Amino acid sequence: MENKMQRMKELIPILVQAAKAYYQEDREIMSNFEYDRLYDELASLERETGVILSGSPTQQVGYQVLEELPKETHESPMLSLDKTKSVDDLAEWLGDQKGLLSWKMDGLTIVLTYRGGELSKAVTRGNGEIGEVITPNARTFVNIPLRIAYQGELTLRGEAIIRYSDFTRINEEIEDVDAKYKNPRNLCSGSVRQLNSRITAERSVRFEAFALVRADGVDFKNSRKEQFEWLKTQGFEVVPYVEVDAGTIRDAVKRFEEQVPENDIPSDGLVLLYDDIAYGDSLGRTAKFPRNSIAFKWQDEVRETTLSYIEWSASRTGLINPVAVFEPVELEGTTVSRASVHNISIMEALELGAGDRITVYKANMIIPQIADNLTRSGVRDIPEKCPVCQEPTQIKSIGEVKSLYCLNPDCQAKKIKSFTLFVSRDALNIDGLSEATLEKFISAGFIHEYADIFHLDAHREAIVEMEGLGEKSYENLAASIRQASRTTLPRLIYGLGIAGIGLANAKMLCRHFHYDLEKMRRASLEELTEVDGIGGVLAQAWMDYFASEKNNQALNRLLACLEIETEQAEEGDRPLEGKTFVITGSLTHFANRKELTEHIEAKGGKVTGSVTSKTDYLINNDTASNSSKNKKARERNIPVISEEDFLRML
Repeated sequence: MENKMQRMKELIPILVQAAKAYYQEDREIMSNFEYDRLYDELASLERETGVILSGSPTQQVGYQVLEELPKETHESPMLSLDKTKSVDDLAEWLGDQKGLLSWKMDGLTIVLTYRGGELSKAVTRGNGEIGEVITPNARTFVNIPLRIAYQGELTLRGEAIIRYSDFTRINEEIEDVDAKYKNPRNLCSGSVRQLNSRITAERSVRFEAFALVRADGVDFKNSRKEQFEWLKTQGFEVVPYVEVDAGTIRDAVKRFEEQVPENDIPSDGLVLLYDDIAYGDSLGRTAKFPRNSIAFKWQDEVRETTLSYIEWSASRTGLINPVAVFEPVELEGTTVSRASVHNISIMEALELGAGDRITVYKANMIIPQIADNLTRSGVRDIPEKCPVCQEPTQIKSIGEVKSLYCLNPDCQAKKIKSFTLFVSRDALNIDGLSEATLEKFISAGFIHEYADIFHLDAHREAIVEMEGLGEKSYENLAASIRQASRTTLPRLIYGLGIAGIGLANAKMLCRHFHYDLEKMRRASLEELTEVDGIGGVLAQAWMDYFASEKNNQALNRLLACLEIETEQAEEGDRPLEGKTFVITGSLTHFANRKELTEHIEAKGGKVTGSVTSKTDYLINNDTASNSSKNKKARERNIPVISEEDFLRML
């Protein structure tokens, strides 16, 4: 059974790639005879096993868009696990029983229900009592079986996760630094709880089963291991686990710890579960925890040091973040001297003041954190003025969390970052306006809004007298500004710094609205979410930006300084529409990658930085090399083509 399931998992991506090449790209990577043979083999295996895996070409899975996620009460409360950081405690807890030790996955817990062999319902953990129904989204998970052999009612629990490798790939495709996701759990949570299942499908969400709740009529021989192995026969991926007893638990924990740096599954510890089902169930539960399982977290390496001072770091959102700066210490093999304190509430809980003796550690062996404050001198010296603009600050409470904000809408911290983006290479591309130079001009009052950059000639005499500038620097800057005044609409839109709108999204918006800026400004949520890559969050950010009269007036003044080049391609002149390319290696027919990228985009294609399942072609003149990108492309059956091949395509 296991071999058959593995063969099905091998066949699906091969057939999907072949179908895509044939139907979408007018090319063949295998003969019709070979495709039919493999398709029939997959269909036969599905009949034999009674299992149909997600993404199978024998199925047509449609996408659904909901106005809101419906709520549902769980049949039994979903409890948290009691925790320990002591391996001795694990051994004592296990006693003379056998157990299963597995990763404690860091994602979103999901309850699946199957009836008559079909996936009928998927519900999030929610608050433990009430969850959200996300069935259409669950159907798009990468590895979830849509149909299983078992015909009774099956209920199981597992974790929806996005692997580190997929998290990195998705973040690499987001050009705006502020729009990148902080960690796989946040990305997974947002992906699973989408109102549009098409977006979920693009995020490579996986399901790892960790508990079988109900499967009437199946004899599991009173063993959780038997349950896990049975779930595998039904097509589910089960969280990696090992069998342990009190004598082997220490070595097993050590082996898991050694795998942490290479583990692709986001994890924040381990879970130990009694193998004996009846014994575990007989223990019942406390008000908060079940007694048949326990979580383990590695003992953090803790060091004592002295807090030197609190650094207040202003951001372009107005939030002023406290950062603890302390005497350097060695933690988990690296030297650390700073840790984010996040907000004033945490400072107050720690009674944190300069000169205190503190203990620090790395959360999940990665992120420096303050564990405790040993002397607790108390919070003091919260700045009443913004460290950048010197305008008043205000402590605001959102929920039960207190944070410090700069109230000045014209704060230089906000302006400098936004202006730095505006003049960057992929936006207006103005050489000579570094962040340091912008800071000088803003401080001097030369620049208040984007249009002012194109009127710096009014301050020529003052600029040439500034330290580090001079006559030649000014002339070079003036020439760069004149050149930048002739630009393209996608560059301009990207330069505005609308939250989440990177250059790629700006280009997609322009193409969708046929480069009609006025129409784009007035676009509704429905119109915006029709654009490939624009979801509800980005659409709302766009609408919020253009809902501001101040933003619109500033843009109008900026447009008066610019000459926008026409980029709209003629109908029928977009042969690369829908194709995604990756470029690597040296080029001969094009001056550089940027020139080739612009050529591809002008023909309707898209260029990304890394080879993924969505890549259609890798352009590399050394097609036979064993570079990492070539290897990835071959593993995914993605054609590696030279510039000559590319030009022949056109």
